[in-house]
Amino acid sequence: MKQQHGSGVTGALFKLAAEQLARAGGWLPFDRYMALALYAPGLGYYANTSRKFGALPASGSDFVTAPEMSPLFGRTLAVQLAEALEQTGTDELWEFGAGSGALARELLACLGKRVRRYTIVELSASLRERQREALQPWPDRVQWASELPETMRGVVVGNEVLDAMPVKLLARKGGTWHERGVRLEDGRLAWEDRATGLRPPVEPEGTQDYLTEIHPQAEAFVRTLAERLVAGAAFFIDYGFPEAEYYHPQRHMGTLMCHRGHMADPDPLETPGEKDITAHVNFTGIAVAAQEAGMLTLGYATQGRFLLNAGITKLLEQASQKERIAAQPLVAEHEMGELFKVIGLHRGPFWDAVGFRQGDRTHTL
Repeated sequence: MKQQHGSGVTGALFKLAAEQLARAGGWLPFDRYMALALYAPGLGYYANTSRKFGALPASGSDFVTAPEMSPLFGRTLAVQLAEALEQTGTDELWEFGAGSGALARELLACLGKRVRRYTIVELSASLRERQREALQPWPDRVQWASELPETMRGVVVGNEVLDAMPVKLLARKGGTWHERGVRLEDGRLAWEDRATGLRPPVEPEGTQDYLTEIHPQAEAFVRTLAERLVAGAAFFIDYGFPEAEYYHPQRHMGTLMCHRGHMADPDPLETPGEKDITAHVNFTGIAVAAQEAGMLTLGYATQGRFLLNAGITKLLEQASQKERIAAQPLVAEHEMGELFKVIGLHRGPFWDAVGFRQGDRTHTL
């Protein structure tokens, strides 16, 4: 196994983690470690200068998201966002974690003057620079922010944002729940479980040992967004499940995963800062958090069904064979079409949103 405290980013991040562990009495809950590994200024995965987003490992990227796979993703999503802008009487788009800027580029090109201002909330300085390059044609409309304003209006979009928010790890061992955290052991990062009063929102059936995640940070983010969005709607696209599926007895190993060089691995303690760490989204928790703060669910569907509802079939018919092949995973059930979901939230009157008109699964939340 590679040394965790080698040179470069990993070495500096290991040193920072060791300092935090010393100040915390020798143990950090996993969500605090995950926040360091992803967001520590200049060192965390999303705060350093590695490439991250791209279609091929040869580009130096670690994974590909829907907007990089095909421009048809953004063009189809634009149909739903145009309707949402009209229905909510707003003219601003907000994108959280805009990655390479590929989605923003398509949305701005498709929506034209319907978008007066496009605000990207982005923590990564290196990604901001990449986004600036991609969005040069719209210097008068695009702006960046590092946090939410006290009040906001408009339509919010977040593609693969919720999965990158730090999670707490809970382990049921011998019938007792523990919180999994990180400590130092012989100069290496290691796991340590401590008994806890924390619980998943539903108790997984059975008595077998069980590892899972809870999502207080993602839910707090949605709650804050709902409190501050005085008019508008929000659409989040991510991989995940409703609560009953998330805490199913068979999902006993949890969903935590790392991504590097277009390969997946399950060990977030190795080479921190050099790979992405993600967990699937509990969409029931997201819907409830929004509801508690005054935003209701507009709809919930698989990504494949959402894109078909919003008209991707027509775009595919007009596309070249190469473009159709590239876009196919977006809707294919065995690829992103089923695993990825779209949840729509709204402030104000309900409307029959185009993306959820067939195959809405809100009843499963």
